[in-house]
Amino acid sequence: MAQAVVETKDLTKVYGENFTAVNKLNLRIEEGEVFGFLGANGAGKTTTMLMLLGLTEPTSGSVSVWNLDPTRQPVDVKRIVGYLPERVGFYEDMTAAQNLAYTADLNSIRASVAAPKIKELLETVGLGEVIDHPVSTYSRGMKQRLGLADIWLKEPKLAFLDEPTTGIDPNGIDDVLKLISSMAKKGITIIFCSHVLPQVQRICSRVGILSKGVLVADGPIGSLGRDAERYRMEAEVDNMSPAVIDAVKGIPGVEDVEALENILVVTASSDLRGQVSRAVIDTGALLLGMRIEEFNLERIYKRFSKEAQ
Repeated sequence: MAQAVVETKDLTKVYGENFTAVNKLNLRIEEGEVFGFLGANGAGKTTTMLMLLGLTEPTSGSVSVWNLDPTRQPVDVKRIVGYLPERVGFYEDMTAAQNLAYTADLNSIRASVAAPKIKELLETVGLGEVIDHPVSTYSRGMKQRLGLADIWLKEPKLAFLDEPTTGIDPNGIDDVLKLISSMAKKGITIIFCSHVLPQVQRICSRVGILSKGVLVADGPIGSLGRDAERYRMEAEVDNMSPAVIDAVKGIPGVEDVEALENILVVTASSDLRGQVSRAVIDTGALLLGMRIEEFNLERIYKRFSKEAQ
């Protein structure tokens, strides 16, 4: 089993007398994961992140970040964690290089070490040509890129990214997602919070869904999709006939078969592409193609959120 970067046990946060923001959260995020943390506004994501960062104390339960207790060791946790809020802030009258040099100084990175690294990072995030421009001249997307460089400079073991693509144009979004993937390949474990589910599906290896403070789903998208949608396979068949349909219906585990012109849509309890292919061929029909439907995170999210209501 991989090293646990984040681990919570019955983590709970109650505000006032009767509002439970996070309710007995049991979560484990392992080294190298890109974890999608999902939930509607007010679901408890921000409160969870605050507890992981040591910025608010749990009411009960426990939380560990790289075997550190954020409540008792907040400074130690902050040394190994990077955080990109939804609205990242920098000193507007300073350049990108100056802002990163300030971050380096706060993290006790020597200037001689920081300077070449800052230049390299700004080139990497696409800000090399505006390295000496005041941040006040930057667009929202450019500031998000600078925020990623700011995190990368620290070389954290864990990075929290809260809606990192909000307000960015489509080309910029693609660049930011590639940068996040690059960070993960460098060994930084990432917790990715976003309402844009296709982006989550694109870069996350696993997701957790919060609803009213409760973790209602946790796992790889494929596994959650199988629980929610079963397996759906599409076979393209030349010379579709009742014999083909009957042969596929007779396969153990097949739950439903629908013929749409030359496409056979098969719903099953497991991946039966091999059996379906053999059944089609054995009837004498020509199999032109076979694919399994990709699981749609939006439908998975809606399903688990609805069940939690």
